[in-house]
Amino acid sequence: MTPSVLWFRRDLRLRDHPALDAAAKAGPVCALFVLDDVLLRVDHGPRTAYLYRSLRALDEDLRSHGGRLTVKRGRPENVVPRLAREVGASEVHVSEDFAPYGAARDRRVEKALGDVPLVRTGSPYAVSPGQLLKKDGEPFKVFTPFYRAWSERGWHSPSTSNPAGISWHPEDGIDIPHDPRVSADLPDAGEAAALAAWKEFLDGDVERYNAERNRPDLDSTSHMSVHLKFGEIHPRTMLADLGRRGPAYRRQLCWRDFYAQVLHHRPDSAHGYFQPAMSRMRYDTGKQADERLEAWKLGRTGYPIVDAGMRQLLATGWMHNRVRMIVASFLVKDLHLEWTLGARHFMDHLVDGDLANNQHGWQWTAGTGTDPSPYFRIFNPVLQAKKFDPEGAYVRRWVPELTSLPANEIHEPWSVDPPPDGYPAPIVDHDAERKESLARYQEVRAG
Repeated sequence: MTPSVLWFRRDLRLRDHPALDAAAKAGPVCALFVLDDVLLRVDHGPRTAYLYRSLRALDEDLRSHGGRLTVKRGRPENVVPRLAREVGASEVHVSEDFAPYGAARDRRVEKALGDVPLVRTGSPYAVSPGQLLKKDGEPFKVFTPFYRAWSERGWHSPSTSNPAGISWHPEDGIDIPHDPRVSADLPDAGEAAALAAWKEFLDGDVERYNAERNRPDLDSTSHMSVHLKFGEIHPRTMLADLGRRGPAYRRQLCWRDFYAQVLHHRPDSAHGYFQPAMSRMRYDTGKQADERLEAWKLGRTGYPIVDAGMRQLLATGWMHNRVRMIVASFLVKDLHLEWTLGARHFMDHLVDGDLANNQHGWQWTAGTGTDPSPYFRIFNPVLQAKKFDPEGAYVRRWVPELTSLPANEIHEPWSVDPPPDGYPAPIVDHDAERKESLARYQEVRAG
């Protein structure tokens, strides 16, 4: 039988893999991953380190089933056609990519393949971008009606194919490079790690998720975002396992699909404003603005919940979602710095950094995105901390300068006499900056 190539991208697993199932029907499967020079220049930190670990885990899984992972480096439009010719492949199979760069890359590869078809089967989403539209044929711009349509439509059941029954076509490739040196303490990578983490969540925290998901001190979230980012598990596997449990968690999986379809229909919003009028917002620049940005990045703002989140990001490559919103609001609406600066910093350090989720999550908080009336939402970092970290456990973990403070003082250390040694005073006054932020918004509204 004629072999086919399965080009792995954001689907680093062997189970519940529609593109793998399609490739296996054509004959022996040559498993390929391309180290894309363009992406490696962008993802040069924790995500690249995690990627290499995930590739090693995938290669081990393939070897246990009689195959191996072929890894080659270069531009995909050169690498993929060359390998297809070398193995005599009749087809190249992929999970469809809807992100701006990925979609354009696939068109280039498809053209370079000539008579060899690029077969797209499945995607990294429960419902692929473009499949849900409003009754007037326009894409959804607001989450709630999208969620209703998404829930009503449903999704396919997980594939039950067995990778042990697939005939693999071995092919030589370069060794997977050593991990780049990163300071973040990364989670275990690979499909087995993803399935184990998911089982642990289902057996424990899923029942508490709705009540505790906003509590960074309790750590009741699933930590599945990195596994979804790299496709070590498919969201439809998770939705099937959830069943009727975890409605709040199912909603979070829908947010992932929602932002992917927003980016698909508005690729300009990857780096531009979803609401173009908001690009007129007046932001601070200059030396003081640069110093405040650096203090925010290092977790030295003087606001404990903000600093705890930023230090967690640097130490682990991850941050609790509630805290992501708090630190984003602080950057844009307390420090008056453009959301793109924060989004770029997150993408530099997040191991689960996903373009659609990250950019549109930032725009939602910054008031420039899909929320119809968002700019008045200005997070008070002290009130948020008292509500979601009431005993200060999260702050104590990441801001050791405040460890000795009791719960009634830890979120406002500037009120302590004398103030904690080594911890900075607040770099801005929240109440004053809130008023300034709203005033600047009125300038935008006035045109």
